[in-house]
Amino acid sequence: MAAELDAATGALLSVWEAARESTTSRLSSAQLRAVMVVERHDGINLRRLATLLNMLLSSASRLCDRLVAAGMLEREPGRSDRREIALHLTPEATRLLAELRRDRRQRLAAVLAGMSGEGRGALLRGLVEFDRAARAREGESGPVVELPAVPPPVQARPANGAAAARSA
Repeated sequence: MAAELDAATGALLSVWEAARESTTSRLSSAQLRAVMVVERHDGINLRRLATLLNMLLSSASRLCDRLVAAGMLEREPGRSDRREIALHLTPEATRLLAELRRDRRQRLAAVLAGMSGEGRGALLRGLVEFDRAARAREGESGPVVELPAVPPPVQARPANGAAAARSA
């Protein structure tokens, strides 16, 4: 099953990577991961960030230095311990992540438009369950995703830039 899933997710990862390249090409994959972790854990300290990124503290510190210089992160001294630094996204990083998600969703909608409603529903249910299992394995909890009873039809975004219908 793992081999089949690995092969099948190649297309999904290609869509994901194409969106990343078009919107966040100035950030490395590691930098983008760090920005996304800070988004999820606003005010995170450097030690926790290094742990979540599975990297050495010194490497995470250098990564943050580059992100601060790029205008993606802000450092704030801790309120109770001035030696501890809290990390926050800048408005520019928030805009960049929103643009990435818009692009990614448009690309996904174009692919999903070629699937049946049943196939989209099965994919969504499977990925939600996969997400829960992965979070449980990592010791995290995330928002519970409510699944629609019947996945709505998906329309690819027209070439003229009109808004696409949201997909299941």
